[in-house]
Amino acid sequence: MNKKLREKFDESVSAVLPITIIVLLLSIFVVPMETGTIALFLVGALMLIIGMAFFQLGAEISMTPLGEGVGSHIMKTRKLPILITVCFLMGIIITIAEPDLQVLANQVPSIPNNILIWTVALGVGIFLVIAVLRILFHISLPMLLCIFYLLLFLLSFAAPSDFIAVAFDSGGVTTGPMTVPFIMAIGVGLSATRNDKNGSSDSFGLISFCSIGPIMMVLLLGIFYHPTNASYTATEIPNVVTMQDVLRQFVDMVPDYSHEVFVSMLPVLCVFLIFQLFSRRYHKHQVIKMVVGFVYTIIGLILFLTGVNVGFAPVGSLLGSNIAEQSWKWILIPIGALIGYYIVKAEPAVQILNHQVEDVTSGSISRQAMNLSLSIGVSASVGLAMLRVLTGLNIYWLIIPGYVIALILTKFVPKVFVGIAFDSGGVASGPMTSTFLLPLAMGACVAAGGNVVTDAFGVVAMVALAPLIAIQIMGVSYNIKLKKSQAEAAVEARLDDNEIVELEEE
Repeated sequence: MNKKLREKFDESVSAVLPITIIVLLLSIFVVPMETGTIALFLVGALMLIIGMAFFQLGAEISMTPLGEGVGSHIMKTRKLPILITVCFLMGIIITIAEPDLQVLANQVPSIPNNILIWTVALGVGIFLVIAVLRILFHISLPMLLCIFYLLLFLLSFAAPSDFIAVAFDSGGVTTGPMTVPFIMAIGVGLSATRNDKNGSSDSFGLISFCSIGPIMMVLLLGIFYHPTNASYTATEIPNVVTMQDVLRQFVDMVPDYSHEVFVSMLPVLCVFLIFQLFSRRYHKHQVIKMVVGFVYTIIGLILFLTGVNVGFAPVGSLLGSNIAEQSWKWILIPIGALIGYYIVKAEPAVQILNHQVEDVTSGSISRQAMNLSLSIGVSASVGLAMLRVLTGLNIYWLIIPGYVIALILTKFVPKVFVGIAFDSGGVASGPMTSTFLLPLAMGACVAAGGNVVTDAFGVVAMVALAPLIAIQIMGVSYNIKLKKSQAEAAVEARLDDNEIVELEEE
């Protein structure tokens, strides 16, 4: 096995194994499940592990170099119209290629899927341009975030109440395994052309803007369409008896997800070919390597999506509904928090972000520290999301104070932590959230007799919010330690100066 692939495989196992063990223990001690259902889940977990390994390796050797190349090349042109046009088109293309968006689109029947997808893509395109212009003109990230989130909440008050949670969820699902590595790499490529001290910190923040854009555009769409009948179609558990039945469920779905992935990847491949044709940036060996990377990415996404949708989503829905039907349904909150702690580690884009954070910060922010902060934040957010499912608490009571706290914290942390935190919010809410936690919340909501649209939707938004606070709290701690070490160094320097003076006097 390729050494790099083995490393990615080991990372995938460590990410998926905890959530697999949790579900197995719940099926034994809390919610008994049929053997066939567990078999589906286990095969899905295996496909998930293999798919994540291939996807992460593929993104590393294809999507990341392509994004960096596009970013640095358009920055070197110094032609603003070209930069704006390319970024706008890239934002639209890469969003259309995002598989997570289909999950949300299928839950809003009052708006045609294509209209919703293109609306979200337009939002990403517009705000990617804004994010790039911010880097180009050295505009403060915290200031822009405060302005746009204020506008976002003012707009949300005019949107239909049944559509608020769906709109906020759209910001989370947009920044998934296809979008994150490419947009992050564009930021790195753009900032690499700058020689000032803020170059590396400005490479972060693009994901955060690409999360705001879809929310605003979907809110506007909701105002225009006045959707009030968005519904949820419960995931059905297929009737499987033998392992042959189990495998057939996955084999039958592979062509569907293969078609979806190929259609999604086609625009990205066209961008690669056109960019290489005009720029001649990559040598023959690099081109071959990147083509292999795209093949890995496609294989990984097919396996990942098949495993998650066939094996994970049905079990999530069943788990949520069975727990909510019990007299001790409140156990759903700690169970949700426990699942949230580990599920974020299984998000493919999270590991890509963590690697890039470690590289850009030269190891001062380690992958381990990022993983721990994200896990704690997502754990708390999923627990609160399950509380909403059981009580029908309005999402505003959690979203508004959460964003206020996150925006206040931007004043007390190093600039690089602001970009990392707001990027992490979009990254944490990926395919694992939309295909396991969302069915878990929806299954529980239906069983508890709640309103799926207002009470279950919003779990993605909650997951996206938590890292904004958790990572910045880590930044506050980092800032305190930095100031303490600087003070100690200053004291030692003064002591050394005093010793020198004393020696000179002697």
